[in-house]
Amino acid sequence: MIRMLLAAAFAALVLVSGAKADTRDVYTIPDLAVDETAGSLIEARERAMAAARTAGLRLLLEKITLAEDRAAAGGIPVTAALAERLSAAVDVQEETAGAGRYKGVLRVVYNPLMVRAHLDGLRVPYVDTQAPLGLMVPLASNYALEDAWRMALGENNPGALAPHVTANSPGYSAFSTWNDLIPEVASQRAKRGVLAELMGREGAWRVQVSVVTAAGTESIGATPPMPTLKDAAVAVSRLLGENWKQASVIRGGAKTQASATARYTSLAEWNTLRGALARSPLVSDFKTNAVARDGALVSFAFVGDPQRLQGDLLQRGVALNDEPDAGWVLRSAISASGIQ
Repeated sequence: MIRMLLAAAFAALVLVSGAKADTRDVYTIPDLAVDETAGSLIEARERAMAAARTAGLRLLLEKITLAEDRAAAGGIPVTAALAERLSAAVDVQEETAGAGRYKGVLRVVYNPLMVRAHLDGLRVPYVDTQAPLGLMVPLASNYALEDAWRMALGENNPGALAPHVTANSPGYSAFSTWNDLIPEVASQRAKRGVLAELMGREGAWRVQVSVVTAAGTESIGATPPMPTLKDAAVAVSRLLGENWKQASVIRGGAKTQASATARYTSLAEWNTLRGALARSPLVSDFKTNAVARDGALVSFAFVGDPQRLQGDLLQRGVALNDEPDAGWVLRSAISASGIQ
């Protein structure tokens, strides 16, 4: 019993530290190119820092809010003073400095509490909880193009609102199912698959995107034509992020109190179940009321209807079902597919 309680406590600590890491990723805007000239190098550097903070804040606000909500609020003005107040740190990725000129690439980290308070004050809804990690599956008309598409997507994109790791296994197709993807999904610790089918030609690349879970395959849509494969990769990330915001944004509404039984076969499964509830933007006031070797009793509040909650949790690899004589039961959707 002591061992089980210690393990549960360790899992909770890992969960909290992981959530903090996710938040930092979301509030970090990298690759901000700056080039400023002034009477002195110090002044040029300060101008560059201010320009990066301002440009980065615009990108962050676009990342975590929807255009329709920004428009409904009359826009979100961004000034240098506001960007400085909301930023936490500026890191240098690359720099060249001298003779009153500062040129470089900077990374800005913003303060989550300050940004949230600012958006709350403007009554602009936001989503700063990342979507479940996806296994990005690059698809193309031939092997050479598929390899080039895989390279353009990169190994991962940890700071995106919809993060992914890119699949290495060949042989997938636009008709690949959850059962086809699950071995690599599990090995990469992802929670869902993302089929990214490249179409078009150089100068006008489009990508058809679908999300695959244990519930089936859902078409997300297609990106607009993009000039390069790298631009197409950015468009895919943006499309998935917009889809995640639409599914997760909360615009008020009453909370429903709920309780459920979590069923698991290992500590790793228990951590997955807890993590899904703790990270869901629809869930609040999550509590663990009792823990045993193969199950736990949990309680929480959620916004929206149960179907929306079920869909959100399934994206995170967790199945929520209403079972006779048991009520709501949480289980790992990945383990249910036969992968431990």
